Amino acid sequence: MSKERLKRFVLIIFLLPAFCMCSQPGKKTNFSDHVDPIIGSGGHGHVFVGASVPFGGVQLGPSNIFKGWDWCSGYHYSDSIVIGFSHTHLSGTGGSDLGDILLMPVNGEVSVKRGRQDDISNAYASYFSHDNEEVKAGYYSVILDKYKIKAELTATERVGIHKYTFPSENNNHVIIDLKEGNGDKSTDTYLKKVDAHTIEGYRFSKGWAKDQRIWFTLKSNQEIEKLEVFDNATPVGEDVIKAQGAKGVISFAGNPKEVIFKVGISPVSSENALANINSEAPGWDFNKIVKQAEAKWNHELSKIEIETTDPTLKEIFYTAMFHSFIAPVLFNDADGSYRGTDKEVYNNPGFENYSVFSLWDTYRTEHELLTIVQPERVNDFINSMLAIYQQQGKLPQWHLMGNETNAMLGYSAAPVVVDAWQKGFDGFDEELAFEALKASGTFQSQRGIAPLMEYGFIPRDKAREATSVALENSIDDRSVAQMAKGLGKEEDFKYFMERAETYKSYFNKTTGFVHPRMSDGSWALPYDPMESIHIVGDFSEGNGWQYTFLVPQDPEGLIELLGGDDKFTDKLDSLFTITGDMGEHASADITGLIGTYAQGNEPCHHMAYLYAFAGEQWKTAEKIRYILNEFYTNKPDGLIGNEDCGQMSAWYVMSSLGFYPVNPSNGVYVFGSPLFDKATISLPDGKTFAVETVNNSKENIYIQSVELNGQPYSKSYITHQDIMAGGALKFGMGNTPNYNFGSSYKDRPKSTL
Repeated sequence: MSKERLKRFVLIIFLLPAFCMCSQPGKKTNFSDHVDPIIGSGGHGHVFVGASVPFGGVQLGPSNIFKGWDWCSGYHYSDSIVIGFSHTHLSGTGGSDLGDILLMPVNGEVSVKRGRQDDISNAYASYFSHDNEEVKAGYYSVILDKYKIKAELTATERVGIHKYTFPSENNNHVIIDLKEGNGDKSTDTYLKKVDAHTIEGYRFSKGWAKDQRIWFTLKSNQEIEKLEVFDNATPVGEDVIKAQGAKGVISFAGNPKEVIFKVGISPVSSENALANINSEAPGWDFNKIVKQAEAKWNHELSKIEIETTDPTLKEIFYTAMFHSFIAPVLFNDADGSYRGTDKEVYNNPGFENYSVFSLWDTYRTEHELLTIVQPERVNDFINSMLAIYQQQGKLPQWHLMGNETNAMLGYSAAPVVVDAWQKGFDGFDEELAFEALKASGTFQSQRGIAPLMEYGFIPRDKAREATSVALENSIDDRSVAQMAKGLGKEEDFKYFMERAETYKSYFNKTTGFVHPRMSDGSWALPYDPMESIHIVGDFSEGNGWQYTFLVPQDPEGLIELLGGDDKFTDKLDSLFTITGDMGEHASADITGLIGTYAQGNEPCHHMAYLYAFAGEQWKTAEKIRYILNEFYTNKPDGLIGNEDCGQMSAWYVMSSLGFYPVNPSNGVYVFGSPLFDKATISLPDGKTFAVETVNNSKENIYIQSVELNGQPYSKSYITHQDIMAGGALKFGMGNTPNYNFGSSYKDRPKSTL
């Protein structure tokens, strides 16, 4: 560890006890008390349940037997079987992977077979009850019914800590299963007993990440008497094994009743995994590490302090913040080294390297939220993306643990990079950033780019989900054009701005919808804008009704296309009222419906805010307050759709504060309907920004008046610069619309360059 990193690490540890803010003089607020990680673990939320620290590389938690889509995180609230505790999990994704390095404490006769959902009698899996679970920020525990063993978990950034309490000092063991993952397939695994307290190894696998590699070192506080090793279920001796699906059974000297393991992980080597343990968890005080994890969560959660008389709202809000701070995840070692997309090891890169970039989802709100409440990490996020560009020739699309999955569409890192640059983040090379943007926007093997460059649009017969790809690309192109203009690159500005206008060519003025086109320029037939056929159809996880409004970068242009303010708002009203058959192959992601609007999936997330661009902010307030109240609860199914690495929750956080980033890269936040009596955002340099409501209630959902820093404020939006300068925003609320608020053109939000 460099002197600078060591100094930063020591400072963080020293300051942790002081991280909790005070809501009253002399009274500390434990924000993590309001977090319930079980929210979103039922339904289709797919959230991670277990122990982690903010943006940590370890997500240590229970794994169920993988049974399909609702087990993408490895755990679903409906389940009753646990197969062990693994160190990596995704949170809220629509694809499954990870579940690396599975440990399972057992007693009695040992079987290394996992078991099946309908039969675990001769297997190591166990039933469990939610009544015997405890889950909070940085800590997880459960009692395993079969063994009466209490398993407790906590974590640092790169180390998972297990504490197993056995019912007696008799025939106790721990299984290590490197074959088992969450929907992926192990390709090469290794286990070795190094000494009486140390085991090391690795797991290589193929799944969503095509070539994932993770190394680990396990340290035990109890003497390891032997490590029996197995190739799948076949015994092959002791101490060491290299196989496609290695497993091991740890036995302890003296049959202790309590065992603590520290498992360091690394993208580089077992030696680095051990160094991570020595750096982050040198001692054996389990409860101390639990408190440190809780303090880290309290520090991050304290960055927004809300005031409300409704404890349920606090639980929903702080759990949403918690979910927003799980990903991206650290993908490096304590000394800064990491393994790149090209599988080369990079030492001393000069930034903290991150992975798990679900960018098609998170460019819409998650990353904008992080520019406000995680500004100290933003440069590292961007530098990580630029390094990925240098290693693979394009910015990340959906990057997972050093692998490009190429999932989803568009080149959605572009708005994130440009948004950071637009907001003044300068800890990265802006010329390299623009080079990466330009290269990604012209990357020929990227879906839709080659036909776009050939035809000037993306024909239905030349790319899968062509129309949604084209509309997403227009958003990305607009952001690139914006940066080109700012850097004085006039030729690039003209090129990408012309491409950004391509979305207009898909609007059929006869029908009033976006309409797929064929390579000869004709409208594709047959076509039903209500129908949604995921993967093989015209749109990705949506239909023509929804994608007609996917123009967050240029709402003014969309309003003009649809015939002006009145016709636009009439059409937008219809989105929230019309219902119909989306087809037998409709995407399961289309959930949380209000008419055909789908809060459960990302393309719709900005649409209720579009009313403000036509001068009818009161309709935005109406829709937003309904969504906040109806689609976010404190129940296990409290998320209406996939969490998607923080996006679903980030929408709630920002919308509940009263503003939202419609255009993902211009630093303008459109007003909605603030939910709390007061919210105070902690900013750098000791500044704060307070959002206060007067006459706030469940009925008073409409903005009547606004003050900014004590002065009347007539605009229906606020800028990022206004917020980061510190100050106070005060909303006067009422139970009837103020039709004049934000109605004039000068007071409407702007997206023009």
